[in-house]
Amino acid sequence: MNDPQPAAQATLTPARPGSDLRARVRAYQAELIAFRRDLHRHPELGRQEFRTTRLIRERLLAAGLSPKLLPGGTGMTVDIVPADHKPGTPFLAFRADIDALPIDDAKTEAPYRSTLPGRAHACGHDVHTSVVLGTALVLAQAARAGELKQPVRLIFQPAEEVMPGGALDVIEAGGMADVGRIFAVHCDPKVQVGRIGLKVGAITSACDRLVLHLDGPGGHTARPHLTTDLVTAVARLASDLPPALARRMDPRWGVSLVWGRIASGSASNVIPQHAELEGTVRCLELAGWREAPDALHELTAKLAELYRAKWTLDYHRGVPPVVNEHGSINQLEAAMTGRFAAGAGPVVEDTEQSLGGEDFSWYLEHAPGALARLGVRSPHDSTVRDLHQGRFDVDERAIAIGVELFAALALEYGRV
Repeated sequence: MNDPQPAAQATLTPARPGSDLRARVRAYQAELIAFRRDLHRHPELGRQEFRTTRLIRERLLAAGLSPKLLPGGTGMTVDIVPADHKPGTPFLAFRADIDALPIDDAKTEAPYRSTLPGRAHACGHDVHTSVVLGTALVLAQAARAGELKQPVRLIFQPAEEVMPGGALDVIEAGGMADVGRIFAVHCDPKVQVGRIGLKVGAITSACDRLVLHLDGPGGHTARPHLTTDLVTAVARLASDLPPALARRMDPRWGVSLVWGRIASGSASNVIPQHAELEGTVRCLELAGWREAPDALHELTAKLAELYRAKWTLDYHRGVPPVVNEHGSINQLEAAMTGRFAAGAGPVVEDTEQSLGGEDFSWYLEHAPGALARLGVRSPHDSTVRDLHQGRFDVDERAIAIGVELFAALALEYGRV
């Protein structure tokens, strides 16, 4: 995992001997692995990715490209166009998220472990960034050689881990203007390196956050009938709202309300004046995500009325589910199979829908596209790793796989 040169030899056995594209990707592989490790050592949280942004921008400028910074100062887009590009021609877009997570890096033995306490690239965004950067470098070469036949936009997005996500920053800045199709990959520690996982339809879930505030006049626990028994009210709402919501929604939508925090009171003989519940709503289907807020407001009103509690529901939209478009999945499968299938086993596998949220979904409100699971597990690694854990790590050969996949989409297999 830690030696880039054997990694290149092990993974990049040419499916097409003498492939110029493969040679171009291989030429950048050691640099991209070093770039990923640099980001891993210096993780930055959402909308604080100033160093990361600077490094990406400097490398794009050195490649002769003209990146455009987002208004917030972190993240950017960069366009690569053919010599005969006509304004209004739709772009093929590739997105990377560049932020890290607020957790400790537990990989004490790794030379590239985080140098910042409480911050780590524990979701693979450093890999995603390196893949899209490598794609930009390869396609810049292709454009100079006259091989690029369609315009391409590379998106380096901040704040994916922050609800409702930095994708909205990109969209507000015009990053999806003229985009006809968009792709992204996400590291998957369950998928072996050299493979990708694909799924038509919803591949992630919607995720929203809510805070329910309950208020009453307070009082003595000896006389609950003279006031609003707020602790009982919050306890009943905590237990009754989730099943009430589940029965209100189509069960095929997979709507789930789970509380993460409950707070009320400070003394055993005092009925408090305020209580709070905080949790998340997750939905497998877009229809459920759209109906959940109204349903929760109506149900909360009815339940709170039973206990004479005043209430306020702060419902914070997070992200809708990522819904992969069938044609985009076909292009990913064709590109992966065309570049890597060489009789050594499958390079594409089915993947399941995750209950996690991913703000790539916002882009799909503007153009069709797809998110693929990028395999990052070493073939002989039996360690159980998951995303958002301090020991999360990747087989770095996945970077070159991702670059070649995206470059092949831009040059051979992808169409808007």
